[in-house]
Amino acid sequence: MASILDEYEDSLHRSVSVQQSRASVGIPHSGYVNARLEKETPIFNKQRIDFTPPEKINSLVVSSNQLCMSLGKDTLLRIDLGKPDEPNQVELGRKDEAKVYKMFLDHTGSHLLIALNTSECLYLNRSVQKVRALSRWKGHLIESVGWNKFLGSETNTGPILVGTSQGQIYEAEISVSEGSLFSTNPDQYFRQVYTLEEESGPAPVCCLEIERGIEGKFFIIATTRKRLFQFVGKVPEGTEQQGFSSIFAVHADHLPGFREFPANLGFSEIAFYTPKLRSNPRSFAWMMGNGVLYGTLDYSRPDSILSDERVWVYPADIDITVNKPISIVLTQFHFLLLLSDRVKAVCTLNGQVVFQDLFLEKFGMLTRMIKDPTVQQIWIHTEKVVFRYHVQRESRDVWKMYMNMNKFDLAKEYCKDRPECLDIVLAKEAEHCFQNKRYLDSAKCYALTQNYFEEIALKFIEAKQEEALMEFLIKKLSNLKPSEKTQTTLLTTWLTELYLNWLGILQGDPSQRNLYLDTREKFRTFLSSPKNKDCLFNNRASIYELLASHGDTEHMVYFAVIMQDYERVVAHHCQHDEYDEALNVLSRHRDEKLFYKFSPVLIQHIPKKVVDAWISMGSRLDARNLIPALVNYSQSGSTQQINEAIRYMEFCVYQLEETQQAIHNYLLSLYALCRPDSLLSYLEQAGTNPNRIHYDLKYALRLCAEHGHHRACVHVYKVMELYEEAVDLALQVDVDLAKSCADLPEDDEELRKKLWLKIARHVVQEEKDVKKAMACLSSCALLKIEDVLPFFPDFVTIDHFKEAICNSLEDYNKHIEELKREMEEATQSAKRIREDIQEMRNKYGSVEPQEKCAACDFPLLNRPFYLFLCGHMFHYDCLLQAVFPNLPAYKQAKLEDLQKKLAATSQPSKSHHRPKDADSISLGKGQQSREQIKADIDDIVAAECVYCGELMIRSIDKPFIDPQKYEEEMQSWL
Repeated sequence: MASILDEYEDSLHRSVSVQQSRASVGIPHSGYVNARLEKETPIFNKQRIDFTPPEKINSLVVSSNQLCMSLGKDTLLRIDLGKPDEPNQVELGRKDEAKVYKMFLDHTGSHLLIALNTSECLYLNRSVQKVRALSRWKGHLIESVGWNKFLGSETNTGPILVGTSQGQIYEAEISVSEGSLFSTNPDQYFRQVYTLEEESGPAPVCCLEIERGIEGKFFIIATTRKRLFQFVGKVPEGTEQQGFSSIFAVHADHLPGFREFPANLGFSEIAFYTPKLRSNPRSFAWMMGNGVLYGTLDYSRPDSILSDERVWVYPADIDITVNKPISIVLTQFHFLLLLSDRVKAVCTLNGQVVFQDLFLEKFGMLTRMIKDPTVQQIWIHTEKVVFRYHVQRESRDVWKMYMNMNKFDLAKEYCKDRPECLDIVLAKEAEHCFQNKRYLDSAKCYALTQNYFEEIALKFIEAKQEEALMEFLIKKLSNLKPSEKTQTTLLTTWLTELYLNWLGILQGDPSQRNLYLDTREKFRTFLSSPKNKDCLFNNRASIYELLASHGDTEHMVYFAVIMQDYERVVAHHCQHDEYDEALNVLSRHRDEKLFYKFSPVLIQHIPKKVVDAWISMGSRLDARNLIPALVNYSQSGSTQQINEAIRYMEFCVYQLEETQQAIHNYLLSLYALCRPDSLLSYLEQAGTNPNRIHYDLKYALRLCAEHGHHRACVHVYKVMELYEEAVDLALQVDVDLAKSCADLPEDDEELRKKLWLKIARHVVQEEKDVKKAMACLSSCALLKIEDVLPFFPDFVTIDHFKEAICNSLEDYNKHIEELKREMEEATQSAKRIREDIQEMRNKYGSVEPQEKCAACDFPLLNRPFYLFLCGHMFHYDCLLQAVFPNLPAYKQAKLEDLQKKLAATSQPSKSHHRPKDADSISLGKGQQSREQIKADIDDIVAAECVYCGELMIRSIDKPFIDPQKYEEEMQSWL
């Protein structure tokens, strides 16, 4: 059997797809195009399997992608649908006339039971090729099997239930031994546990299903032709392997709960729907004589798991006496009925036929329909062909059914990925709520639709439902996109107006106090919403006008705070004399510009708190911008007011270390006005370096002079280095102050002497105190008695100056003695120097023949050379080459000039350089000139050893390679 799932070649068969009847629902205007963009494919898409059976198909079962079919009398075909190209054929090995009656395949696809019409049963495991007869089962025609989905495995079925045509229910277990397959009977046991009866006696057990609920409770569903039984009970923990006998034993004396219907098909069939990723079925459909009993399974119920039951009668064209249904399968929203020539799909939500598929007569009569519960595929077969149905997007139109049933939440759940359908559902829900006077719910739904905004708004206005209108506008506003700025502005402004109207109405009614507070909170939430912030900010002028028109100053302030329009908030508090509140707003938001603007007003009323706020702001405030407020405030003349101004200025100067001249000048003016002691302390603390003083010296001088603060003036004069003016003014205050000023010009002795003479003249002429004048002489070493004598009157006797004159003469004697001693020391020093020179002339050094030049490493005696006291020896030309580049420019020029003069002399140099001795003195005048030139060259070139002198020290930071010759040197190494 091939895996090719091509569409059947007669795809144009007489297949009629009947879609759900569309309810006549008035759908308002929608912004969506009401068109299907996806390709419309049937929910149940049929495909014929490309397979031609060699014999007629008797029976077919599918589970877990394992397909088994009985062909003819003795052949069994097994196919793994994952590997459809590898079918497996097994022979039943029957020589009699026995035929396959029914086949049962467990949920894992491992265990296959084959019931024969001879009341025998065969077993085949997926892992083996040999069919085994179940000897204990002989004599029973098997109608149904209830598989154990909880204990079964690939080699063991666990306890299972078996229903017979005589109404007996047996419990059995089949096991395959892995060591020696079928060496023993596979059926472990086979014992009867119950008998199902109808009013006429025992009836065939048409279906069996075992399910496990919560807390280990088991539910067993068994059906006959007319009855559906439920057995409920717990299997003791640890005894699950012993079977379900205990559950049936409870009902040994009385019938279990059952549902019965009068009509009879001669058989019945029950189908279950298990969602993906779940182990338990969620719903069931029981096909019986009166129709299909459909419901859900609730495992939490104590006595019955069947819930929400309803009976869907068969479509009108099905006559159970002539054309009865053969099989049923259940999907999520439909059950499919198999008739002899067609398939009908009925919606479980409304009982309507939504799909019908007719089969061609050439295929033969339809035999059976089954569903693979693991992959949710539906299989149908005749004696000659096999078909497979794929269920595609089964829930595509479920939303519409739920909508027509007014189950809007479910409708929205099934169209959440289809906005055009969701819009229709929301509109229908909104209309439904409106008609039932649930206006708020209606408003919420309308806001999510694409209906005309104006129509909905007018609808609520005409119904006088202002609260619902507000809800609609709020929801509509929350759904707008950021790009829809015009709509956002309209809704925001309208909502503000509605809120203000509503608050105005509620505020005047004391009985509505709670509603007023709730509405006020909603309005504030609306104003402070981050989503509305940009719109409210851009249209804040209009909002302010609305608030003002309603006289709602409370919310005007609240809105201003939200908009961070603190200027308006502070202005409001100031207008209402709420200065503390205004300052709190300023302190909380720390806006420098607002401090500058409102400080002149606030400081007039709460000066201390304002200054505290300024100090808390620290360096964020520019004190220069606050000076106008302080000036206006301090002009009232109150000491407390001036003290607050001084406190802030001192904070700026001493804590913030402000250097702005305006601040220091203003503090000076306040000190000069009220605190002269602090004035002098401030000036002294500022120092006397004009470059580090931050106040204006001229302004300070004028200010101090105007207020008569002479000591402060003297200090300013000293800073300005106007020492004569400082001394003149100090003499009017205190002579000692003048003396301290007179000693300041330390580098100018003439000026110091002049200043001390001023002090002396003042002491003599103004104070007429000779002793004080004599004290001036001792205070200043520059003054002599002869300098002061002209200031004394003629009648003063010499007795007053006797001591001073004697002291002066003694000083002169000391000075003369000091000069004599210095002259003697100079004479001795000159004598020692002459002796050293003579000694140096007689010094000599010895040079060995093998000595080499320290620079070029060639023999030293080959050319003229120099010998230094340090021991280094250089050729004349080598030393010249090393010294010349490091000489100053003027010495280089002098050296070149001397070399030219030396070369110009008539006698060439034949001897190496050596110190001038007595022989050279006796030479002629011309020779003396040549020796003098050589001596001058020696003084420049051989002043010091090039390796031991200052030249080497100065060259320590010079690179080894001249930067200008670096490239050339680098290339020479390559």
